[in-house]
Amino acid sequence: MSWIEHDGALHRDIKTPDFMTSFNIASAVVAPAEALNHHPDIEFGWGYVHIKLTTHDAGGVTDKDKALAKQIDSALKTFGF
Repeated sequence: MSWIEHDGALHRDIKTPDFMTSFNIASAVVAPAEALNHHPDIEFGWGYVHIKLTTHDAGGVTDKDKALAKQIDSALKTFGF
């Protein structure tokens, strides 16, 4: 797993070959986030996607974040990550 915990959040950085792949990866995060009603911060552009998971009302990383990270990892497998 490529998640790093720091500053009260889980972070995952993904390098992509182009903007469209970055967009598609960011889009693939939406369904699992909605299913868990837990919404990450996502930044993307040409060649990168950054995903940040934290539970704001708990002040840091919780089981919700870890569960969503696992679901995101599963979704990213379709892209070869």
